[in-house]
Amino acid sequence: MASELLNKDAISPKLGRLAELANRFADPEFAIAHGGRVKTIAAGHYTVSGLSRQVRLGDFVAHRSATGTHLGEVVRVEPELVYVCPIEPGEPIAIHDIVIRKGAFRLAPTDSWCGRAINALGDPIDGKGPLEVGAAQRSISNNAPPSMTRRRVETGFKTGVKAVDIFSPLCLGQRLGIFAGSGVGKSTLLSMLARADAFDKVVIALVGERGREVREFIEDTLGANMAKAVAVVATSDESPMLRKMAPLSAITIAEHFRDKGDNVLMIVDSVTRFAHAIREVATASGEPPVARGYPASVFTELPRLLERAGPGAEGTGTITAIISILVDGDNHNDPIADSTRGILDGHIVLDRTLAEEGRYPPVDPLASISRLARKAWTPDQETLVSRLKSLIHRYEETTDLRLIGGYRPGTDPELDMALKQVPIIYDVLKQTPGEPPCPDAFSALAAALKAGNANQQGQGGMRQRGNG
Repeated sequence: MASELLNKDAISPKLGRLAELANRFADPEFAIAHGGRVKTIAAGHYTVSGLSRQVRLGDFVAHRSATGTHLGEVVRVEPELVYVCPIEPGEPIAIHDIVIRKGAFRLAPTDSWCGRAINALGDPIDGKGPLEVGAAQRSISNNAPPSMTRRRVETGFKTGVKAVDIFSPLCLGQRLGIFAGSGVGKSTLLSMLARADAFDKVVIALVGERGREVREFIEDTLGANMAKAVAVVATSDESPMLRKMAPLSAITIAEHFRDKGDNVLMIVDSVTRFAHAIREVATASGEPPVARGYPASVFTELPRLLERAGPGAEGTGTITAIISILVDGDNHNDPIADSTRGILDGHIVLDRTLAEEGRYPPVDPLASISRLARKAWTPDQETLVSRLKSLIHRYEETTDLRLIGGYRPGTDPELDMALKQVPIIYDVLKQTPGEPPCPDAFSALAAALKAGNANQQGQGGMRQRGNG
């Protein structure tokens, strides 16, 4: 009966053509030729049949459901099935829903994005209206610039944080990691570094952060500097795909500003949660772990992200990246910390013991290293810092001996010098987020040491007169 109704000789040509199209759309082979269909659904991913020859790993697809169109990323490709992780949590998915290939995810940033807070998809979340669309679209999965076309890192700058400017100075285009356990002060130090005046633009990726802290960081920490900043936010309750995309979207926006000739500061807090998001996605797709629960794709994605920062080609600007690394269990040799440390151009170590003593920021000057420090120090400053580290090391290694009363002043001139100078150095390095940035940390240190020496000499003279 149905074949008679769809017979072109029995009905008008137009209606026959319409019936033919209806039959074609109902045919699964036709749908597969132009897209695919959901085959299976599991926690964290779903599979699609009919797209294996059309998509590549990392492509985005659009899933059409009863509630609209939803994005997902291809995380695994097999001959007959494609594994897709949905971008939005709780997306309604049904068997046989149509899935269409979209290609690489792209953003089109412009200078008008400064002062705005957006999510990982490039949509505004600050209630200030829609974003302007730039003239050129950029894939968030771009490669780093070729190494031989990049300018060299040459120019140092002042962050205003005394502990950093003295012991681990930075250069424009450098990539620095801040390593610390939970609750030691990574975000606080990042907020202090974000106030540096050496940059034309600031791009911030808040990955897996507490939702309540987002407005505090934007409104209180950045304040007036938000006018030249773009904040990309993916809070801890969002899907792993959004947490994975946030740093990629942020570096894409930073690359737009760098290619225009701006010096850009990019802050990622934290890259560990970026790695955790990759692990969740990879585990859902069936990728096996290779190092303490982390799959191999984590150690592929980390250098791809971090290498995109740095100086650009001649005639362009720089991206100075300051990355926080959450050290799980205060183990500085965990896989993410160890891998990241080998990629970056330096690391600042925050010590929980120093934080418990009330020394903020709790920067360990002996464990912190800037591989480009010699480009920021003058020769005299390099000599001074070397001397300061020697005194601090001597002071710290004799702590137990001095606590049990096993040292008499006058026995070791080097240690006597350390006992006089190191407490003054530690006092100078203390700095709260509410204090204004220090314009010249070395001058502040020199003035404090000079005043401290004068006080000690005066007290020594009074003791001598009293004894006399």
